[in-house]
Amino acid sequence: MENPAFIIESTVLSDPLAEIVALLQPGAPYSKVVSGAGAWRVERAETGQPFYCVILEGASRLAVSGNEALLLQRGDFVLIPAAYSFSMSGLEKESETGIDPLTVTMLPAETRHGNPGGPVNARLLVGHFTFGSPDATLLVSLMPQLVHIRGDQRLSSIVQLLTDEARAERPAREMILARLLEVLLLEALRSTVGETAPRGILRGLGDRRLVTAIRLLHEDPGKEWTVEQLAREAALSRSAFFHRFRRVMGLTPIEYLTSWRMALAKNLLGRGNAGMHEIAEQVGYGSASAFSTAFTRFVGLPPSKYAEQRIADTPRQPTF
Repeated sequence: MENPAFIIESTVLSDPLAEIVALLQPGAPYSKVVSGAGAWRVERAETGQPFYCVILEGASRLAVSGNEALLLQRGDFVLIPAAYSFSMSGLEKESETGIDPLTVTMLPAETRHGNPGGPVNARLLVGHFTFGSPDATLLVSLMPQLVHIRGDQRLSSIVQLLTDEARAERPAREMILARLLEVLLLEALRSTVGETAPRGILRGLGDRRLVTAIRLLHEDPGKEWTVEQLAREAALSRSAFFHRFRRVMGLTPIEYLTSWRMALAKNLLGRGNAGMHEIAEQVGYGSASAFSTAFTRFVGLPPSKYAEQRIADTPRQPTF
């Protein structure tokens, strides 16, 4: 007979945020140090790529379409999961030297904006993440439009490591920077979880009632969940749960479940090592035909066709 003292029962809780980020397949291949001197300004119209910025020294102003301008200080981290239109500038309003604030000069170790020979008033590490997931648009829609972190000790430690690495010319510099930036992405999103976050997964995970239901949906997406079952898990009435979920997450519970199932299905189809019936079972459909019908309705083409057409686009290196 086994000694019960040596029997340990462990329960592994689902981690929705980690699963979403893992499914996004983030990478950070593009980064560089830029500086500003005098009056300087950068204006960009991007194509929806994830943009980040770390203030290494000095201060600057960031204006993102649809948001109030932010005053950024040393140690601040900013993430725009899908950047479209934004501008960044120094705090000086006019150039005493008559140099165009949009002037760009390529220096040996950095890109200079504004006065190429003037004293630096801001130095930043900027770049773009890449998301390898074919369902990145859906997953990014669950995140805030803008993440701004200041005064977070853990994040500050990572920023300091990034700063040291960005300024050094040591072996494997780019690889280390990429790994640190991936950690920074996770830490930034984790630091934003809470009731004050914009609606979406980060706010949902900070809701003490909804978080249990969200974890269950991620833990067992193949289960035939009903709103009533999820409401009981959240200790709410069906109506209260439904309206609270939609208000906090921006989707109804079943819409979120379907979206997550389809994101998982796309990932499995892209790997090409699972049959249609196996994928159907994993994402909650009783047959391959039922899965095919749901997938076609959601995605716009049958899963077999989707698997054939999926071709990863090579991201182009943007400019700043």
